[in-house]
Amino acid sequence: MTATAGRRGVSTPWELTRVDERISFVYLEKCLVHREDNAITAQDGEGVRYLPSATIGALLLGPGTRVTDGAMKLLGECGATVVWVGEYGVRFYAAGRALTRSSRLVEAQATEWANPQKRLAVARAMYRKRFPDLDVERYGRRQLLGHEGKRVQAAYRAEAERTGVPWHGRRYVPGDHDRSDTPNKAITSAAQCFYGVAHAVTAALGCSPALGFVHSGHERGFVMDIADLYKVEIGIPVAFEAAAQGDEDVDGVTRRLLRDHINRKGLLKRCVEDVKELLLGDPKAAVEEKDEVGLVGDRGLLLEAGHNYGYEVVW
Repeated sequence: MTATAGRRGVSTPWELTRVDERISFVYLEKCLVHREDNAITAQDGEGVRYLPSATIGALLLGPGTRVTDGAMKLLGECGATVVWVGEYGVRFYAAGRALTRSSRLVEAQATEWANPQKRLAVARAMYRKRFPDLDVERYGRRQLLGHEGKRVQAAYRAEAERTGVPWHGRRYVPGDHDRSDTPNKAITSAAQCFYGVAHAVTAALGCSPALGFVHSGHERGFVMDIADLYKVEIGIPVAFEAAAQGDEDVDGVTRRLLRDHINRKGLLKRCVEDVKELLLGDPKAAVEEKDEVGLVGDRGLLLEAGHNYGYEVVW
């Protein structure tokens, strides 16, 4: 069986499920992750579950999981983001390859990021998505951060009132999840899941997770930028709904509610369109899927690869 799986060729972009049509994330713990043909299997004391690898956006591997070389190879071929998470899902460790063969999006991202004026314009576009009635052009970065802070605080209070969950403010001690109260645990778990989903989308589109426009200095700055677009609209309400069910397994309840909500609302499709709109100005922009490599010549002219230009040199 292993030899047969090993002979399977790498999938082409046309054979893979588009990222906006995938399952947002799957969380596993206390099991052995392997592969059988083109499916990922999760085996524990209750039996074996089969997961279609090409439809997974992000696979979150929690405590007690073991994964085989065959499973990782298949997930990599399918462009799935694999995230090893510690207890409560507080760490990110790995990602699969991009689904696209084109560097168009990451080149656009680098161009916008490297120019201070363009970088600010993209940041303002991100805030415009959150404040459609606010003239974001009037404000600098510090003022926009202030507007966002007030918006988040208001969301906490509104959701606490809606769900009847007692709220005493956002308090989280890194590395000590148990010291948080129930709603804070749920908010942290929701945020980590969103980071996994946003990383899955940015990695699948071939973008750089590090080149952020609001966040900076972190290997996942752009991931945080994208995840924050949906925090108030989706993450915080779902977290409070989970907290309203009690403290028992609040992290698991949050993950399941969030996964169902993301899939039901088609958030991956929206996330893909938002990234394209922010970087290319067009949410429906097509990204070429060709295995096409060129060489950069003078004045940005793209030259054909696979050709020896030494014969054209005049000494």
